[in-house]
Amino acid sequence: MDDRKIILTGRSLILLIGVVWSAFPIFMVVSSSFKPALDIFAVPPKLIFTPTFENYIALFHDWPEFVGSLGNSLIITVGATLITAVTSLLAGYSYSRYRSRLLTLSAFFMIFVRMLPPIVVTIPLFPVVNALHLNDTYIILILLYAAFFVSLATWIVKTFIDQIPRELEEAAEVEGASIWQMLYKVIVPLSIHGMIAACVFVVIFSWNEYAFAMIFTSNTARTGPLILSEISGAVEGVQWGVLFAATSIQLLPILIFVLFVQKFIVSGLTAGAVKG
Repeated sequence: MDDRKIILTGRSLILLIGVVWSAFPIFMVVSSSFKPALDIFAVPPKLIFTPTFENYIALFHDWPEFVGSLGNSLIITVGATLITAVTSLLAGYSYSRYRSRLLTLSAFFMIFVRMLPPIVVTIPLFPVVNALHLNDTYIILILLYAAFFVSLATWIVKTFIDQIPRELEEAAEVEGASIWQMLYKVIVPLSIHGMIAACVFVVIFSWNEYAFAMIFTSNTARTGPLILSEISGAVEGVQWGVLFAATSIQLLPILIFVLFVQKFIVSGLTAGAVKG
């Protein structure tokens, strides 16, 4: 019993250290966004201070385009996530239920493409995007983000579909259900946790991605990370309070999203472990 307590205490301590290690930088950024400029880099750091909204007021006054960039990020993130979810569902079902040499080759191709650094794909894509007049549009970023994560999402969804008994599909087929009805009424409800887990990666990547957005957008489709880059590289000098305020706002939607879907991710991973 004593050994169990020691093990439990050790695990709790390790977990606590991990939480503090991950949360402390976020706490410092958010708290610094409410500090006066002179207190942000005070030594030792001031943990007790009088909060101020000056940094947020300055952000919206000096960088009004930041709000529009967050709207662009939202449109692109939702579009990329929807395309990835639908594509990975269809591809995951195909890889799970069918066998052929062509499918095997395509699986290896997806893994190979996923291993390529994004910048390697960007250079040959640039003239193609220019020729198609897709520069500075939502669609190019939506397609790029979806293409970059569809392989990972496909394998996550495939793993969950592998655990669904084929007898359920056979029963639905006997009842006269079409392939689309089987997907909608049988496969999707039973693999929804895997789809949500896959979509979490797409949402976080799309919301925070910088390289593709910097290269393929200039004005209309600029995303939040580009404005953060401009704030940090302002000619008149870095307004650290404003930068921390913008970063806090940029972080908030992702934190809310992860908190909202964490129960689906945990239950989905648990179900996969039990069925496996």
